Amino acid sequence: MSLANILLEGTAQLGGAIGAGLAAIGAGIGIGQIGKGAVESIARQPEAANDIRGNMILTAAFIEGVALFAVIAGLLAVLK
Repeated sequence: MSLANILLEGTAQLGGAIGAGLAAIGAGIGIGQIGKGAVESIARQPEAANDIRGNMILTAAFIEGVALFAVIAGLLAVLK
């Protein structure tokens, strides 16, 4: 195995690890923004709290799903 191949493999693993970490951080920030918006919306219109809460949970679940795929893809790049 040549030095170039070793460096290329190491770079791919590093990129996968960084990508998995960024996906997790991005999901955390996104869900935090959803929660912030939902709390502000409920404070403005308390009578719409149930609708807002349902939409917040659905959107957070979508973000978690995408983040999970991104983290798994990053970890697969590390384990390759």
